[in-house]
Amino acid sequence: MTEGTTSAAEGGDTLTRLEQEGEIAADYLEGLLDIADLDGDIDMDVEGDRAAVSIISDAASRDLQKLVGRDGEVLEALQELTRLAVHRETGDRSRLMLDIAGFRARKRAELTELGVKAADEVKSTGEPVQLKPMSPFERKVVHDAVAAAGLRSESEGEEPQRFVVVLPA
Repeated sequence: MTEGTTSAAEGGDTLTRLEQEGEIAADYLEGLLDIADLDGDIDMDVEGDRAAVSIISDAASRDLQKLVGRDGEVLEALQELTRLAVHRETGDRSRLMLDIAGFRARKRAELTELGVKAADEVKSTGEPVQLKPMSPFERKVVHDAVAAAGLRSESEGEEPQRFVVVLPA
């Protein structure tokens, strides 16, 4: 087998593994929705190097908001439980991302805007900007936005008070 064939096969295996993670997660979440008597559709995708699963609802249902919780706290817990369910089935640690009712997508857009504004401020003042403490997901989105704006950033502090500092070029 040539090296090219090996890497292509590994890439295919990775996609299959991520699709399998999505399927396991979807089954787990469908069971959860049934138990909670909530309506929602499951959407699965592969984004980069991780499975992404979303629970969406046709109606402007407030029911799914219960699964998001205050500032996404319940969503984070459900994501962790879903990752554990995938781990139990596959034996592999999962980096699956869960979104419910578009909460994470909206949060990503807000954080991207925050990162761009902080980068603009640093460009105009030449001084570092320190942001409020954030979760690992939130920090990653901000770091990506700052990098796209041509600046660098780093995380400082200890969880749960870890925060992003945007630095001059």
